[in-house]
Amino acid sequence: MPTSADDTLDAEAAGRNRWIAVASAVLLAASSGYAFAWHEVLAAAILALLAAAAGAFAARTARTPPGPAEEGVAPPPDAQPTIGLDSLENAAVLVDRNFGIIAMNAEAVDAFGAHALGEDIRIAIRHPAVIETVTTAMRQNRDSIREIEGIGRHSTVFRLRAGPAGDARLLLSFADVSPARLAERMRADFVANASHELRTPLATLVGFIETLQGPAANDPAARARFLDVMANEAARMSRLVDDLMSLSRIELDKNIRPREIIDVAPLFENVATTSAVSLEADKRPLVINIEAELPQVIADKDQVLQVLHNLMTNAIKYGHTGTPITVSAERARALQGEVVRIAIADVGDGIAAEHIPRLTERFYRVDTGRSRRLGGTGLGLAIAKHIVERHRGTLEISSEQGSGTTVSFTLPASVSQI
Repeated sequence: MPTSADDTLDAEAAGRNRWIAVASAVLLAASSGYAFAWHEVLAAAILALLAAAAGAFAARTARTPPGPAEEGVAPPPDAQPTIGLDSLENAAVLVDRNFGIIAMNAEAVDAFGAHALGEDIRIAIRHPAVIETVTTAMRQNRDSIREIEGIGRHSTVFRLRAGPAGDARLLLSFADVSPARLAERMRADFVANASHELRTPLATLVGFIETLQGPAANDPAARARFLDVMANEAARMSRLVDDLMSLSRIELDKNIRPREIIDVAPLFENVATTSAVSLEADKRPLVINIEAELPQVIADKDQVLQVLHNLMTNAIKYGHTGTPITVSAERARALQGEVVRIAIADVGDGIAAEHIPRLTERFYRVDTGRSRRLGGTGLGLAIAKHIVERHRGTLEISSEQGSGTTVSFTLPASVSQI
């Protein structure tokens, strides 16, 4: 089968043959007695030379190999684009064969400080796990991965990946996994607390059932007393399960903003009506202060009612008998625009300042015994906080020991177009 080399040789031969043919024709004509003018002979010679040059050029063109782009060959490595450390999302450190830090991106500087640049990695980050990971990757020339806690300026939990980067260098990538670990810890704590909260009334029920089946089987007075306690514990379990289910539903809709536009005043009337029996039993007057011409709010009516009921229940439980409970609503300004601030204040013992930041944690109680005795589940404020966050509002708690507690939250006004 003919090849490109054969085609090249054929082109060169064709060029030579054309020149020879023309020259031969001129010589033959002259030898045969034809009279040619000198300019005609010169013209024929020039044509022969042009033909030969064209053949040689065609042959050279055929011999020229195609360039890299024509064959689809990638450019040499030194022409390929590179990625700088600052393009990486995680903190990144480049280390040479002597463990010296030769480059850091902005995230790494924030985590370990600019002074680390140029230092030995084993001195700049004094952590045995880091040293072991880097040494292993350098010695074995392969990736080494490890999760490390308590390094950097903020004592962050990092997932360290050390791998070869060419020229006996290592690229260290520090991925911040602190939020994930915190979420895992919170889930574990939540499961443990929920299990404990359910186990306590369940154990009480089991104990009383066994007593009723045994020694108290024929004791009507003991049976009546035990059944009353069992009913209270069963109700407590029911409230806990309801609160857990409510919290789960709220978290599912956490990223979906409410779109309903409602009036605030009717919500206060609803709370006053449903709380009337408890307020009367504790001789607690309810004072409602609503600013004139209060704008409507963008909110989920049922969820706002749930927040108000939770806060009202706490005010009744922890306020002093015979003291007023004040519910107020007013216009306010926030970063996102105009809002309506709603507050419920009681007169009671108040809460110590060190407890306030944790009051919205699930199952957190200032006085566990008192809370359980009053029927609390430890989830009321956690539910309120999640609902307010879904509405893109804020929940604040202020308290003074010996005076009382005020819990307020904001809802976006309809005019703010949130």
